[in-house]
Amino acid sequence: MRGWERALSVLEALGERGQAAGHGWTLDTELLPAHQQQVNALECQGLVELAGREDRAELSALEGRPVRWAARLTPYGHDTLAYAQSRPRPEPTSPADPDRQLVELIPSQMAALRVFVALSGRLRVPPAEGLAEQVRSASCDHGIKRWRLHLTAEQIASAAYGLWLHRMTGSAAEANRFAREYGVAHNPARASDEGPPAVRRAAVGSRRGCAG
Repeated sequence: MRGWERALSVLEALGERGQAAGHGWTLDTELLPAHQQQVNALECQGLVELAGREDRAELSALEGRPVRWAARLTPYGHDTLAYAQSRPRPEPTSPADPDRQLVELIPSQMAALRVFVALSGRLRVPPAEGLAEQVRSASCDHGIKRWRLHLTAEQIASAAYGLWLHRMTGSAAEANRFAREYGVAHNPARASDEGPPAVRRAAVGSRRGCAG
């Protein structure tokens, strides 16, 4: 288990036990010493609060025994846990999926697509189904500074449309690069005849492999 996964498991335990107790605190008898050490580390990050002397005295009176250690989530720890539980998960796809293609985007292209999917409710031609989820759950290969997505043909066409909107409002570089690397560009003339989102195949074929 990775470090952030261990941290989240401890936050989950504190949240569940604190809620079950009613007073929000997780007591010394409810966590193993190793987990208590992890809690101490999370306190340094501002995610957990350790009970002070007065809090321990109140808890001891409630429990009818000495409480020497107790911890609870801070507002930041609560929000971290809530975000982690709602965070989009990548779709279980791979480059070998015959219905999907690996698409690698430079940061400015990814930024343009984030704007595109965020406008979904306001657009007459909204993003293709599943594109927003792919954008939200995309992973970044920091070695080559590319965002990696696995898109269907429909989602690639929709991405080309989003980059075309970006082109029409300021920068053509992102759409031009997408056309060069994946052979797809939005064509508004065809869209009026065939229905959105129509695309044209650029003269260059689809790129294979990673970007340089």
